[in-house]
Amino acid sequence: MRLLHTMLRVGNLETSIKFYTEVLDMKLIRQKDYPDGKFTLAFVGYGNESDNTVIELTHNWETDHYDIGNGYGHIAIEVDDVYEAVEKIKQRNGKIIRDAGPMNAGTTIIAFVEDPDGYPIELLNAK
Repeated sequence: MRLLHTMLRVGNLETSIKFYTEVLDMKLIRQKDYPDGKFTLAFVGYGNESDNTVIELTHNWETDHYDIGNGYGHIAIEVDDVYEAVEKIKQRNGKIIRDAGPMNAGTTIIAFVEDPDGYPIELLNAK
């Protein structure tokens, strides 16, 4: 068994694809419209789905926003240098919601960025 993907519902698919590919450097792996169901699925990630866990962006054509709810946590991405990643994200107009620094009650360096739909994404230094 292995983890395949995490699905996020997004209000504007093109804006979300642009964020994940241009701000977080992921690749658009595949995208397909489902006219009978009035939705589109787009898969983004850092590598091929056969070897990597990816994110499924689901856009329901008649819905332009979602409430995240208080049960959702975050997605975590490993980066070489959290401080450097934050600066690149800022240069690309990404929204940093917690600057790089030690986590609460620990020494691990983390930061958080927010995607266009408000989903938080944690950045962690590679171990």
